[in-house]
Amino acid sequence: MNLPNALTILRIFFVPLLVAALVQENVWFAISGVQVTKEMLALAIFLAAAATDLLDGYLARRWRQVTTIGTLLDPIADKLLVSAALISLVQVRVLPGWMAILIVGREFAVSGLRSIAAAEGYTIKASDLGKTKMVSQVVAISCMLLSMGYPALHLPGMVLMWAVVLFSVLSAASYFRKFWHKVDESIKKRRRRELLQLERRRQRELLRRQRGLGDSVGGAGLEASGGTIWKPPEVN
Repeated sequence: MNLPNALTILRIFFVPLLVAALVQENVWFAISGVQVTKEMLALAIFLAAAATDLLDGYLARRWRQVTTIGTLLDPIADKLLVSAALISLVQVRVLPGWMAILIVGREFAVSGLRSIAAAEGYTIKASDLGKTKMVSQVVAISCMLLSMGYPALHLPGMVLMWAVVLFSVLSAASYFRKFWHKVDESIKKRRRRELLQLERRRQRELLRRQRGLGDSVGGAGLEASGGTIWKPPEVN
């Protein structure tokens, strides 16, 4: 356990807090005379969780503390955070359900592709579209959270969500293209190895048969001559 991994785990624990802040009604409190509504609280939790996403990756690379558990947990924490925020926005009737389904479905599909690719022995790296998609998700969800208290921001938030949908579809197509190329190459190489092994096995079997046929012919000739080899008589 190191600090980058601790930040990743902390981001996972932010998820239930974000959901609770969004779905509860009439939640507010005052800090130094400033009223904090549930929308502001949810936005603060979401931005804090998004900040840990940037910070843990930066620290892991800078301190050379990239670990297997961190590599596995980081994308899971990101998907949990974004999915929880989108589903909560649907619950409070701020975001259309089909948008959340499309974005969340894309996340699961890409995770499945990466798992299959890892099982085949190769890695599909994050594309620039995927990184742009993550930044656009944070900005769009933040705007939608603010629109709960400031309805004037609903239209800009929807425009940003459309941009998120566009980036999600394009990045998913990019991942599918990379996956298909990798799988196609893997299948071709595997088939080539199988054909080569079959050819070698056939050659060995043919050689073994030829040797067996030669041994049987030699044995038959020896048996026909009485079991001895004829030698010419010696001349004195």
